[in-house]
Amino acid sequence: MTADMVANVIAINTAVGDVVEDGQTLLVVESMKMEIPITAPAAGTITSIGVALGDIVQEGDALVAIRR
Repeated sequence: MTADMVANVIAINTAVGDVVEDGQTLLVVESMKMEIPITAPAAGTITSIGVALGDIVQEGDALVAIRR
């Protein structure tokens, strides 16, 4: 999964190895004073997290990888 916009990572709700459900909130980012949840597009296992709390992400930056 990649970032759709420039944003600040304000919460990370998962860890590598976690099993997640379709639609589960993985991260929360803030852009233009709006909090935007980043949700799992499908059920699977988190294989990597490419951001840290407080990071500023650019459009296209890798956020989370999920193995289905």
